[in-house]
Amino acid sequence: MELPEIGARCEVVIEYPRGSFVKRRSDGRVDFVSPLPCPYNYGHVPGIMSGDGDPLDAVVLGGRLPAGARVELAVVGIIDFVDVGQEDPKVIFSARPLTSLQRRGLELFFTVYALGKRALAAARGLDGATRFAGWRAR
Repeated sequence: MELPEIGARCEVVIEYPRGSFVKRRSDGRVDFVSPLPCPYNYGHVPGIMSGDGDPLDAVVLGGRLPAGARVELAVVGIIDFVDVGQEDPKVIFSARPLTSLQRRGLELFFTVYALGKRALAAARGLDGATRFAGWRAR
């Protein structure tokens, strides 16, 4: 898996707009329903696969974008995340540099997200670590 560099511009396809409660699988079936809305636009970088076999995850900061929107933005950070033992990085995109408040918010979000994903994996009988593993070097 070749991750984009910090500062590189990439296209991102939005799958789950900011404020979404429902996450779907690639075939359209519901994967899970969150008790809280997602505070970020969530999508993927077309043409780049992640360590878990899915397209590379992308988080787009800023206002709500519609599902299916395609935006080109700069990479401002990369979060190391492990999902059921598989490397599953999250690439952060924004029109502006990442602030320390945004960094802390993303750390908190992915720490809590990992707890939910762990519970979901256990309910599905899946083994393997799921955790927020920090930031990739800038």
